[in-house]
Amino acid sequence: MCGIVGYTGGRNIKEILIEGLKRLEYRGYDSAGMAFVENQEIRLFKKKGKVIGLESKILKETIVSRAGIAHTRWATHGEPTDINSHPHTDESKTIAVVHNGIIENYRELKKYLIDKGHVFVSETDTEVLPHLFEEFYQGDLREAVWKGLKLVEGAYGICVIHKDHPELIVGARKGSPLILGIGEKENFLVSDASAIVSYTRNVVFLEDGDMAVITPDSFKTYEMDNQNEIDKKIEEISWDIENIEKSGFDHFMLKEIYEQPATIRDSFRGRIILNENKVKLGGIQLAAAEIRDLERINFIACGTSWHASIFGKYLIENLVKTISTSEYASEFRYREPVVLKNDLFFTVSQSGETADTLAAIKLIHEKGGKVFGITNVVGSSIARATDGGVYTHAGIEVGVASTKAFTAQLTVILLISVLFARTKNTIREEEAKAIIDALVLLPETIEKYLKNINQIKDIAEKYKDSKHALYLGRGLNFPIALEGALKLKEISYIHAEGYPAAEMKHGPIALIDDNMPCFVIATKDSIYEKVISNIKEIKARKGKVIAIASEGDREIKELVDDLIFVPVSHLVVQPILNTIPLQLIAYYIASAKGLDVDKPRNLAKSVTVE
Repeated sequence: MCGIVGYTGGRNIKEILIEGLKRLEYRGYDSAGMAFVENQEIRLFKKKGKVIGLESKILKETIVSRAGIAHTRWATHGEPTDINSHPHTDESKTIAVVHNGIIENYRELKKYLIDKGHVFVSETDTEVLPHLFEEFYQGDLREAVWKGLKLVEGAYGICVIHKDHPELIVGARKGSPLILGIGEKENFLVSDASAIVSYTRNVVFLEDGDMAVITPDSFKTYEMDNQNEIDKKIEEISWDIENIEKSGFDHFMLKEIYEQPATIRDSFRGRIILNENKVKLGGIQLAAAEIRDLERINFIACGTSWHASIFGKYLIENLVKTISTSEYASEFRYREPVVLKNDLFFTVSQSGETADTLAAIKLIHEKGGKVFGITNVVGSSIARATDGGVYTHAGIEVGVASTKAFTAQLTVILLISVLFARTKNTIREEEAKAIIDALVLLPETIEKYLKNINQIKDIAEKYKDSKHALYLGRGLNFPIALEGALKLKEISYIHAEGYPAAEMKHGPIALIDDNMPCFVIATKDSIYEKVISNIKEIKARKGKVIAIASEGDREIKELVDDLIFVPVSHLVVQPILNTIPLQLIAYYIASAKGLDVDKPRNLAKSVTVE
């Protein structure tokens, strides 16, 4: 959730840490801070608010240091204030710590430390860590951190510095990401590689239970269980700095909406055998007999990824003719789920670090189940914890409200469904060809569509002052309606709800009046007439209807207040296309309201805590 940067080396450390925090601000922006080792002292700077506030605070400060740590916060324990900002220190400012995660037993640890004379100043759980490490420190910082962490319950990615070690940073992870960046006479510890890609492409993805010790000239990694030194594989970052720049767009979110033709294409590139109308996914290592024997295919996710999972449930039952479920990871892990012998689970996560989803994977494995991952980040915790899976190849997504990652997930789930359906012979080859042809054409279709969206801007301006909204869809378009509502909530702060269109009359219809905009996905399919009936029910109550409709649909024009036409595609590909105008509606409404589209309040990109 929070962003962490640690640097040891000879460059301008202040500039490196500030730039790193700016790259990581999508992970949290309630407050920011940094600490340096200088002249056997810890110099500490903290500021409530976004990184730019911290930057202004230290602009005129001269920093002469070769080791520093920095943090941008998404608040969990304690409201955003200067005092609650990271880094946190012990009472004597001997040790400073930045932390991503939650210390579950911090109350017990705090009492233990207070009884020993330690004095606390913040409301955070993190503050117990520097006090704990100081309690165990006897000249060896790594040993002190190791001994302290043996008492800690919870999740953490941490970086630690000590005033007596001017070039040393100790890092450790359990449940929160931490990456070691390797440079020439400089090294880094960060929660996301985007913070350091300007300086190095060589990284080590630390695993749960790993510790790292870095100086400008060396790096070492250890197992926390036994403190044995271990060799870790050095990997190379393949993407460029341009991937995390705005490239002339006003916001990252708009840039990422416009990147969807490319990301969808990348999601199916090399995975379709056109002349055989088949799908090949190297990460799905299942024999044909295993696929045919599957009795249930389950999807587990959170947030936007959960909406993609509902799409997956519908597709699996539609194409593969196999029982399918879609579950919130946060609910799955806290009940007693039944895992059957012939079950298969897919966990869906953009970041690959979602805490609840990782816990669900562990539970499935404990119950003897098989689980594959659908994620965007190579080397992520979910990619390493699962039995296989498929990368979405959406690239870096900086905007907190997910756009291109979502449509990439839909694309990959469609590929999986076609693969399984062809293996089980539940769809004919002609049908598979029609789906594949439509999918291959989809990027070009979206590119053309994005060239003429002025009408969407006008509709956004018309409804930007609304207090509430309904999003309605049926069948495969129901999860698209859920996602449309979520996007509006996330970035415009307009209360919005997504429903199956037929469920409207079972409660939500009571909300409809002449001030209530209802966004209805009404593209042509087998239940189109049912959706038309739902639209008439809304209009009978004086509701405002904005319809997403198939190009050339004349019937619907007279029934609605506003109309957004989308190109016609195959029935199972159409929902991916229908997502685009709903993303744009949310973006332009939030933009018209003057809101910070890329950094909506209270949210962060990657949820690495419960």
